[in-house]
Amino acid sequence: MKRLRWTALPVLLAIAPVSYAQSIGYEETLRAAVADQPQVRARELQLDARRQVADAADELPDPRLRAGVQNLPISGPAAFELDRQLPTQIQVGVEQEIPNLAKRRARAGMAASDIDIATAQLAHTRHMTRLGAGEAWISLAYTQQALNVADDALAQIERLVPLARSAVAAGSARPGESLEIRRAVLEVEDMRTRIDADREAAQAMLARYIAVQNATATGSIPAPDVDVEQLRASLEYNPEIILAVAQVRQAEARIDLARSEKRPDFGINVSYGRRDPMFGDVVSVMGSITLPIFAGRRQDPRIAAAEAEATAAQSIQLDRLRELQAQFEADLAAWRSAYRQWQRATEELLPLAQSRADLERASFAASRAELLDVIEAIKALALLQIEILEREETTVETATTLRLTYTEYQP
Repeated sequence: MKRLRWTALPVLLAIAPVSYAQSIGYEETLRAAVADQPQVRARELQLDARRQVADAADELPDPRLRAGVQNLPISGPAAFELDRQLPTQIQVGVEQEIPNLAKRRARAGMAASDIDIATAQLAHTRHMTRLGAGEAWISLAYTQQALNVADDALAQIERLVPLARSAVAAGSARPGESLEIRRAVLEVEDMRTRIDADREAAQAMLARYIAVQNATATGSIPAPDVDVEQLRASLEYNPEIILAVAQVRQAEARIDLARSEKRPDFGINVSYGRRDPMFGDVVSVMGSITLPIFAGRRQDPRIAAAEAEATAAQSIQLDRLRELQAQFEADLAAWRSAYRQWQRATEELLPLAQSRADLERASFAASRAELLDVIEAIKALALLQIEILEREETTVETATTLRLTYTEYQP
């Protein structure tokens, strides 16, 4: 029985769910987000559907089969008899409607505009997916660094706890100082707990875009710098603007379709009539044409409405471009502000905090400072390092957002 249990153990381990951290880099994250995102797949399928429909957009309507009895008498001596009168016949025929050429071309134009809309929507969805995945990866990378800083500070402080206890036992330190040291340890532990929660939140957000659980960010972090002139020159190629342009083209295609209604459509009917043999069978060929003679009350209002919709779409496109330009300048200002704050903290505040920690350690070693002063300096340095990481994260995230938002879809 024991042998059976040991034999079954590897099988149970093989079928058990596995949960482990998987390392992934920034560029790999962007590629995986586009490849694995269900919403992107949905947009791709919608585009395929539009392309398939476009192939039949300018085809003729289906022919119509007609069958019945024509000129059957219902009164008199020959009532309800098929072979008593000359006009009576059993008729079978085929009808074909033939829309005018302008209408068929307009329908093809509408189908092409639908493809443009679906293509722009797919590009926009990919854009938003890459943007969200990139932000989640950057957040995860910096929370991992912040955790390392917190762990290092906690380890340094905990190494000083035995010294504090010895000093209290020797009478060279007040008993209350050990409580203060314990409070400092708890503060750093609380800080680490908050950072760990942020890390888990970033992992969860990253799992929203890629099929990776408990991901670990590895590799180089995106650069904090941007090419401002290149960004500004690419604004008109933003996915939002491309989508607005596609909507304008669709509105213009509706104008062509509405105008085509003023042109006549045609039709043809071919039928075969079966009569009594003494009268002989007959064949009929008929043509038809629509008469758009009341355009002022029918077609013209629809054309005017389509033209108004096209003008509205053009205005929306212009408004989106202005909005994008304003948002770009605001994002650029935010990036510059974050960059300066990060540089100022790195170049000025960090050396001061580092010097303070080193001086407190030296003073404590020379018995000119309290242990609590050393711990406070270590804690202050750790808090500043984490704050600098947060400023750097804001700078890199803003720069990445600028690059992904305004240069991703350059022609």
